[in-house]
Amino acid sequence: MDIEFNAAVIDKNGKRLGTVDHIIRDTWSGDIRKFVVRQRELGNELFLSLDDVMKATNKQVTLNVSFEDLHQRSTDEINSE
Repeated sequence: MDIEFNAAVIDKNGKRLGTVDHIIRDTWSGDIRKFVVRQRELGNELFLSLDDVMKATNKQVTLNVSFEDLHQRSTDEINSE
């Protein structure tokens, strides 16, 4: 799966979340491990993995999770610390 810098990121409900701002690759294999979505209007960043992706083209990444699911995931991570 190929994730491109600046591709639009859409959740499973069609909500635009932002654009791919950074791609984190495995140093040995070069495979994508995670990617960062910048939400410019919120001044926020989302860290996502390929497990979150339903499909990707060079212009758009469609997720298999909703924005609400991602928000709940980040809240759960903060509460578990």
